[in-house]
Formats: sequence, structure tokens, C-alpha cells
Amino acid sequence: MDHQPKFFENLSGTGKAIGVLTSGGDAQGMNAAVRAVVRMGIYVKAKVYFVYEGYQGMVDGGDNIVEVSWESVSSILQVGGTVIGSARCKSFRTREGRLQAAYNLVQRGITNLCVIGGDGSLTGANLFREEWSGLLEELAQNGKIDEEAVKKYAYLNIVGMVGSIDNDFCGTDMTIGTDSALHRIIEVVDAIMTTAQSHQRTFVLEVMGRHCGYLALVSALACGADWVFIPEYPPEEGWEDSMCVKLSENRARKKRLNIIIVAEGAIDCHNKPITSEKVKDLVVQRLGFDTRVTILGHVQRGGTPSAFDRILASRMGVEAVLALLEATPATPACVVSLSGNQAVRLPLMECVQMTQEVQKAMDEGRFVEAVRLRGRSFENNLNTYKLLSHKKPDAELPKTNFNVAVLNVGAPAAGMNAAVRAAVRVGITEGHKMFAVIDGFEGFARGKIKEISWGDVGGWTGQGGSILGTKRTLPAKYLEKIADQMRTNNINALMVIGGFEAYLGLLELSAAREKYDEFCVPMVMVPATVSNNVPGSDFSIGADTALNTITDTCDRIKQSASGTKRRVFIIETMGGYCGYLANMGALAAGADAAYIFEEQFDIRELQANVEHLTEKMKTSIQRGLVLRNENCNENYTTDFIYQLYSEEGKGVFDCRKNVLGHMQQGGAPSPFDRNFGTKISAKAMQWISKKLKETYRKEEGKVFANTDDSVCLLGMRRRNLVFQPVAELKTETDFVHRIPKEQWWLKLRPLMKILAKYKTSYDVSDSGQLEHVAMHSPKEAETGAI
Repeated sequence: MDHQPKFFENLSGTGKAIGVLTSGGDAQGMNAAVRAVVRMGIYVKAKVYFVYEGYQGMVDGGDNIVEVSWESVSSILQVGGTVIGSARCKSFRTREGRLQAAYNLVQRGITNLCVIGGDGSLTGANLFREEWSGLLEELAQNGKIDEEAVKKYAYLNIVGMVGSIDNDFCGTDMTIGTDSALHRIIEVVDAIMTTAQSHQRTFVLEVMGRHCGYLALVSALACGADWVFIPEYPPEEGWEDSMCVKLSENRARKKRLNIIIVAEGAIDCHNKPITSEKVKDLVVQRLGFDTRVTILGHVQRGGTPSAFDRILASRMGVEAVLALLEATPATPACVVSLSGNQAVRLPLMECVQMTQEVQKAMDEGRFVEAVRLRGRSFENNLNTYKLLSHKKPDAELPKTNFNVAVLNVGAPAAGMNAAVRAAVRVGITEGHKMFAVIDGFEGFARGKIKEISWGDVGGWTGQGGSILGTKRTLPAKYLEKIADQMRTNNINALMVIGGFEAYLGLLELSAAREKYDEFCVPMVMVPATVSNNVPGSDFSIGADTALNTITDTCDRIKQSASGTKRRVFIIETMGGYCGYLANMGALAAGADAAYIFEEQFDIRELQANVEHLTEKMKTSIQRGLVLRNENCNENYTTDFIYQLYSEEGKGVFDCRKNVLGHMQQGGAPSPFDRNFGTKISAKAMQWISKKLKETYRKEEGKVFANTDDSVCLLGMRRRNLVFQPVAELKTETDFVHRIPKEQWWLKLRPLMKILAKYKTSYDVSDSGQLEHVAMHSPKEAETGAI
């Protein structure tokens, strides 16, 4: 797609006024969206107004609609909820209410609205837009406004962003707040697991989601729950028996705890509610297990937004302003949303209609249809959960006589264990014998390899680091010994979970195929590294957890600076030569600058940054945050930058420096990493099964695969998961610096600069096309979606 980049400099907001409001239930990340809308609006020279208390404030007018400045949104990025308030509003549902709201907006010349809320709020906004010209005419007839105003403000443009922890809006993969709500749930589940383990208890957890089971389903996937109840997928008749059998089987397998997750809107196949109390009573009566109920309630809406939500909301906020600037009377009201890893615009009413279709399908008992309408990501989550949670009896499992080995290579990354668990369980379900290799290629050469069973990987999803052990050693110097081990254990396929070393390792093994037949087997790599520097994938397992660690630390550091005033912090992040963590950390923490290797900088840029911070200290925001990737420049070290800032800032601000170090590789995996690791690994294992069937030579009784497409890397590319031969990825790789030659996130670099008040150019050629909500076919769910 070689088109000329289109830059938004041509889009001016001069003379335009944008109103921003949050409505409906609050969600973490709404503030990040508000901040992005305000700053991007001011950046393009539009006037921006806060509308306090949602639609209620629009109807009441007065001090509820206020013009805001750049500083108005300082320090709100890390705050949960919404600082401009949200209220349920009865009066906006009446025409009189909307008439009053229109009058209040016209008084201030506001004809562009950015609404952050759920489907109810967005439907209301759309109705308001349709009635707009009629409302203005009525106001003119009542003598409230003149004919001039009717002409001048003839059109109302609306762009929506979905803020809802339930992720119940069709057309968008993730709504603002969903990831943070999952963080809250997983924190609670991890805490409950330790106490349940101590007492051999069963816990029934009720999570939010009246009409949508997303939170329940994904948290069940992320913590390896024994059973989950969601509205879209009611259990079959007789579920009481099967659930109790499953729980007692797990106890018999020496599992000391059971976790059951119930969505608040869970129902059975007769549309009767299934409550957490009902489930608890059932377990107690039938099995006599010590059982407790925990209802999470509003905890899920609270707390600070996750790094993912901050970045998502910031991207959406900027996109929303661009959409408003480009809107014409002919364009329908749109929603900016995320599809895979891409910002897209979708017609608001198409999304709303589809969301209502899901509810209708559920009410009418068409549950398969409801799951399909929820979208491919939901469907994939459900299929993966079904695959991993219930082990079939041995007699029912196919027997393929294939042996598959799994190993971790490189530095530890949170989420590796979830990936190993998924690989082992899917492998067993497909009928293979699964082997675990301890300590990477080095352990492989030494014969540290053992069979691993379904039960061995129980409880692994929440564990950080690498339980199998991992080493950076490459296989080249052990080829002979590894080939021996492959032969001795009759290994027919390899699954490697790791970072750049894993990629290099597979290249070395495939090059050695000429000499050793043992390596002529299917091999697949699943990217797992905090640095996110593996070619062929936009994301790697572990990067999200590291990003959250960086963001949390930056929040604390910023807080310490707010007490002392006039202080600038220089923070060094990991990543090798890859600037992903520094750049995205800066975006999520609201930093003033991020120095990365991919974007060369010189002393003039450093000087400009110091001057920028000196100017900033004259405003009410008296603190600065600068991130530096560890290898961004060999001469401009963290110490050098710290000393330069200290010298140049004398008398204006003082400096402190922090090197975050290995804390970025530790910690419990975030919900995103558990999920991504689980899904990508399950998919990789299914690919191995397919390749084993294709490459098995009956007459010789062995597997023989020596083509390039039998050594693949499974990566997330824009909207899909793709298998790519490692040989083909060579041309995309900078081997000296161990990074891909092209990296998607560099496009978000100007975003960080704009939000930190730097003049910059921003390529918007990727955005701006209004797409339609795609109804996907069941086939598509199997192919690429994540």
C-alpha cells in the first residue's frame, strides 16, 4: 500500500469548538481519552470545552460547560474514573431536555461533540444529531436564537469513543476500561488463590457483566478457572452433574482449590438466572466442599488505568479529533475503535444495531448466533477456554504417537508459563506426547528433558518468569548433542517460546537440517520477550507486563515530584536497541520526552528538550519526566543526559535519575500477557498437529519436514495472527541491533510529542477511512483473529 503519507497539518481546527463529555458508567482510561481530546483539539487550534456531569451538564448549562486549557488536563492520565463526572440523565431523554442542551451548545458555538460512554450514551448522541436542525429551528421560532445562528451552526458532528468495562460493544476489539477491569479481577483472583490453596477451598467469584460475559470469560482464561458461567453460552442441561464431577476429579488429582467464575448476568438454557449463591449451595450440598462467595462489585470499575487503556484511550482521543475535523454533514456519526492493533472508524449506528442484535439473539435463545455476533475475538476466547479447561478421559483422546517438545529460550518474560500450559494441554488434547525441556537449548543438549502431563501445568498462568527455566545460549555449539537428544527421545516437533535468541536459534536449527535429519521436523516459535523486538510480530508475550511495571513506577515517581516541585526525572528502561518500552512507557506515563535508538537525536534536540522543560516550569505543571532506552546512544548515556539537564536547568529545576533494571522482567503476568500467551500458543500447537500430519511418511514411519514453511514464527500482524517462515523474516531483520527494520509503534511517536506540547508532523494516512462493521464467518474465527 504505497500511498503518499497524509499529514494532518492541512487539517485546521481554527474557528471550531469541540465539546467533550463522559456519560453512563465510568471506566478507567476515560481521563486519558479526555486529556487526548483536549490537547489534540488545542494543538489544531480549536476551542475545547468540558461538559461536566455528562448529558445532565449539557442540559443544565451554566458552569457545566467550560472552555479549558492545556494545563486543565495535567495529572489526570493516571487517575481512574472520570474527572469531568458522569450522570444518568432523564431530562436528555425528553425533547425539551435536548432543546435546552442544543441552546446551551449554540450559545458557545459548539458544533462538534466527542462522547465517551457506552452504547446508551452513543445512541442518545446520534438521536441528538438527527434532531439538531429541527431543534435549532424551534429555538429560532421561540426567539431564543436568531436565523444567523441557525445557518452558522446548521450541523452537529459527533464522534464516539466506547468507555465501558464490559467490552460489550460490537465493532471494537477492546473498549476503554476493559483491560483495567481485568487487572482488578486478576489481582483479586491471584490473592484468593493463595488463601484457597491453604484451606483446600472452593471460591465462587462474581464479576460484572449483566449482558456480556467478556470479563468472566477472559478472567477464567487468565486464571485457569475450573468453570465459568456467561450469558452468551449457557451450560447444557444437567450442567450441575458435570460441574460437580469436574470439581471432584480436580480434587482427586491433588488440586487443592477450585475457582468458579460467574458473570452477574449468567443464565441457564431456559433463560433462568444462575447466581453465585446458587452455585455455592450446589457445591456444598453435593460435594460438601468448603465454599466461599466473593462478589467483586465496583472494585472492577476502580483503580488506576492500565498501560494498555491509557495508550488505547490516547490513540482514540487523537483519532476522534481528526474524525471531527474531517467530518462533513454527509458523514454518519462514527465511533473510533480498535481492530487488532489498528485504529478504525465505524458508523455509530451500525455498531449499536449489532450490539442490540446480540441481546436479541440471547433473549430468543439463539446462543450460537449471539457468540458469533460478539465478534471473532470473543469467539476465539470461548473456543480456547473450552479447549484448555476440560481434560477428556484418556480413552477418548486420539493417539498420534508423535512426541512434541516445548522449551523457553532467552530472557524470562511474564506470560511464558501461560504459553507453556496452553501448548501442553492442546498437545495432549490433539493426542501427542508432550515433553518439557529444562533450561533452553543448553538443557536440551544435556538431556534435561521429561514428559509433562495435563496436571503438571495446573496453576501456571499466574506465575511470572519461566518455570521451565530459560537460557540465552544458542544451539549452534551444541548441534550434535541436541540432535542426539532429539533422536533418543524421538522428538517429532519443536515449539520454542522466547525472544530474539529463539528466532536466531530456529534459523540455526533450520540451517543445520542439511547435516542432521533430526532437525527435519516442524518447528514453531512463539514470541516472548519484554523488549518486543522480534521480527514478524507487533506484540510479544511479556511486553505488556513490563510496560505496566514502567507505568506504575513512573506514576510513583511523578507523585514524588509533585511534592518537591520543579524536578525532572530521567528514567532508563530496558529493551536492548528496541525503543518500544521507552516510547510506549512515555505515552502511558505522560512523559515529556523519550530517547530511543530508532530515532537518532543530537545535542540540538537535547538542548530543545531542556528549553521545553524550562518553559514548562513557568506554568502550573512543575515537574518533568524523561525516558531513555538503555542503548539509544552510546555517548549520550543516562549519566550524560542527567548531567546535561542538571547543568542547563540550574536555578530552574533539579534532576534525579532512576534505572529501572530487572524489575521489568519480573512480576505476575498482566491479563493481556496471560491471554495473548494462551491463545497464540494454542494456535501454534494446532499448526504443529497439522504439519505433523502433512509431513509424516508412512512408508518410512517417520516425520520428515525440510521446507522453509515448516519452520515458522507465529506473530500478531495488524489485525491477524500469521505464521511466517523464519527464513523469509531474515530480510526484515536488523541482526546487528536485534530489531525489526520496520516497527509499527514508531507511527505513535508523534502522538507522544503532541500530547507533551511539541510541534510535530503526524502521518494520518492509516486513519480516516470509514469502514463497515464486518460480520465475520465462523471460518474466519479459526484463521487469524486474536
